[in-house]
Formats: sequence, structure tokens, C-alpha cells
Amino acid sequence: MIDSLHIIGSRQIGGAERFLMRLTGALNEQNHRAAAMIRPNSPLRNALNHNIQQAHVPMRNGWDIFSLRAIQRFIRRERPPIVQTYMGRATRLTRLPMESGSIHVARLGGYYKIKGYYEHAHAWVGNTTGLCDYLISNGLPEDRVYCIGNFVEIEQPTPAEELDRLRKKLSIPRQTLILFSMGRFNHQKGFEDLIEAFAQLPTEINGRPLLLMIAGDGPLQHKLHGLARNLGIRQNIRWLGWQDRPGIYLDLADIFICSSRHETLGNVILEAWAHNLPVISTTAPGPVELIKNGQNGLLAGLRDPVDLASTTRDLLDGGVELWNRLAKSGLETLKSEHSREAIVDKYLQMYDELQKKLN
Repeated sequence: MIDSLHIIGSRQIGGAERFLMRLTGALNEQNHRAAAMIRPNSPLRNALNHNIQQAHVPMRNGWDIFSLRAIQRFIRRERPPIVQTYMGRATRLTRLPMESGSIHVARLGGYYKIKGYYEHAHAWVGNTTGLCDYLISNGLPEDRVYCIGNFVEIEQPTPAEELDRLRKKLSIPRQTLILFSMGRFNHQKGFEDLIEAFAQLPTEINGRPLLLMIAGDGPLQHKLHGLARNLGIRQNIRWLGWQDRPGIYLDLADIFICSSRHETLGNVILEAWAHNLPVISTTAPGPVELIKNGQNGLLAGLRDPVDLASTTRDLLDGGVELWNRLAKSGLETLKSEHSREAIVDKYLQMYDELQKKLN
């Protein structure tokens, strides 16, 4: 029997997809059988834990009636008590059969349009208090809106010899100071601001070359490459492409930067903390809930490359002692507020509460 079915219709592995992977795996370890419904060609097909039962539905777009009916057939046959959807496409296509007895939980990771996409669910999860306030302000019943954050796994450090091989592959001298960022190349992630900020930094700090690594892809790829070329810093950037498993790059880096213009939570910040990195972020809605400025990270102005450059220079000049203090505090925040145990318990408690409340 399936205890919960988790549905996502995206093509790549980003923050929501990585969280689905982590949550389904953690639920199964708690003797809660979580299954995943994904697209047939999704990279999640190979990335999901082999113990996770999979179902494959095309979910070509939000109007794919054939996929809608395929989802209904699966739910009618398997009757999972909980059906949890991620993002707009999967949520819009999930229309529970009346006789299934299932409860539809829509998990949102952004300030998305509610009407026509999300209001037909039975309950909703927002991963920040700001997002939950937004859901309630859009007319969703407060007693069925749940604030549950995300968690990331704390992995074993990458062996030194693997890091050395990666440095050689990327032509990065050992003494180089590495700034790192990752995400989709769209306007919300603010990579234009990051590149402009990096162009304002010196090429060396205390005799050590400064380099920027960026992992990701998206519609702004050519524009970002062109911006780096026009600013004369192309040789000081390593474009890594999209990385489904960015852990080795986080371990190679010295400082992580989140330049987002809008970020609901900031999974990338949690991932950087999990790899013991000091973090700089803009004052987007999610990061300001995570970061206490000067304690577990540093905050820079939104859409402000000058301030981002200044904040980065302050951290670079602060040296290893400051980096270690911020990284240690960030890791402590991760463990106390975004641990696997705490987040999984909240999901299981919500599932139990909803079944008692709605059945």
C-alpha cells in the first residue's frame, strides 16, 4: 500500500525536485511508503532512491487531459491516503476521483498564482511564514495552511584527491579563492547582479587569485555569458552547467553567494550551510527569514551589485576566522531549524491531522 503519492511535472532537477527526493527517501525510512509520479524522461527517474516506487505520466503541460486522467486512474487504483503535489503543473493536473478518499496536499515553493492552480487542493504547505501569509491572504482557509520548511542532507566531505582532480579539470590553481553560486538562469535569480558585483572586486585578495564558479542554465545563459565577456571577466568565471548533485562544487568553494532578486526560501543557502560554507545573500523574502545578518551569514541589498560587491569584499577581507564563524553558525541553524527529523515529523503530523480532520 502507498501511504503518500508525490507528484511533480518538471523537466530538470532543481530545488523542489531535490526536496522531493529527500522527503520521499526520509519518509520511507520512517516506515511511511512514499511513491513518486514523474515524467517518463525526468532525470528524477535515475536520481530517486531505488526503494521509491515510481509511476510515469507525461504531464506535457497544465492542460494535458490525458495525463490528468492517467493520474486519476492511478489514484483510483492505488488509493493513497495522501497525494502531495509540487508546483503548478502537477497540482493543476491532479483532480482526485471522488471515490478515492485521498487528501490532496499542495506544496508551494513560491508566490504563485493561486486561482485556477491551487485552490482545489484540500490543504497547502508553504515553506516560509511569508508564503503562508500570502496563501491565507488569497482566501485559503488558515486551519489547512501549514508552514513546514525544507531540509537538506549533511553529506560526507568530498575526498581531497577528488577535489584536486576537479581543480585540475577546471584549471583552478590550488591557492585560488573560489566564490560559488548556482540556480536557474532567469531574472529572479539575479545572476546579472552577481556578475556585475564580481567585476567590481579585485582579481586578487592577499595575493590569492579570485574566481567565480556558477552552476546552472536557463534562458539567460547567452546574456550572462555576454555580460561577463563585456565586463572583461570571462577568464575569471567557470561556467559549470546544470549540476544535479552540486556537493563536490560546494566542497571546492570558499564562499557561497545567493544573488536572488526573489527567493521564497533559499534551498541553496541550506545546501551551502550543509557543506560548511559562509553565505552571502541578498535581502530576498526567504533569505531574510533564514539569515541573521552578521551571525550566520551576511545580507546585501536587493538588485544592488555595488552593495553585493562591498559585502563580498568585507567577507573576503575578514579572513578565515570570520568565514569559519559564519559557516559554523549557519550549520548550527541548519541542524536546529531545518533538520531531517524535525521536517519529516511535521509532515507526518500534518498527514495524520488531515486524515482525522477530513475523513
